[in-house]
Order: sequence, then structure tokens, then C-alpha cells
Amino acid sequence: MHKAVTGVVPLADYQLLLTFADGECRVFNVAPYLGKGIFAGLREKALFDAVQISFDTIAWPNGADFCPELLYANSRAVAPNELGRMAGPQTRDNVQAAN
Repeated sequence: MHKAVTGVVPLADYQLLLTFADGECRVFNVAPYLGKGIFAGLREKALFDAVQISFDTIAWPNGADFCPELLYANSRAVAPNELGRMAGPQTRDNVQAAN
């Protein structure tokens, strides 16, 4: 099943708040990948925070990316009422804009 990513917001502790095309929000933890290959550079917070949408997934300026199916399969669902606790108003605005 193809799951396109339409929104991404970097969170604390190397996590990403993802919005998928169907409106579902999920949190993906990048930390387990930070010791591997191209992902090691993402330990630099400024680079990690530069994540953006690329086609139907996410990517960083250093070329690191994940396929959307992996992002979906290895993330956890987020209830709408959790969004406010995860980060400030910026996060809620970005998620709403992606929907």
C-alpha cells in the first residue's frame, strides 16, 4: 500500500511529525538510524531540522531520505489531541496546512 507524505515537522529527540495524504498524523523516530551511513550527518540539529517534502516522502539537503512505506510502517499514530502537547502552535499550524 502506497502512503504519500504531505507534511513533516521536526520534533525534539530526532522525531518527525508526519502527515500522510489521507490526513493521518504519525510520529517517526529517526534516532535508530543516526549511526548509519548518510543518516549520521542528521545528528547535527540544523541539518535534521532542514527536512522537507520531496515528491511523496521526506528528504534532507545531504541526500538522506526514507521511503514513505518505511515511514508509515515504523511510526506510531498520533491522536489529534496529542498534537498540542508535542510542540507549540507552529507544529499545529504546519500539520493543519498539510491537510
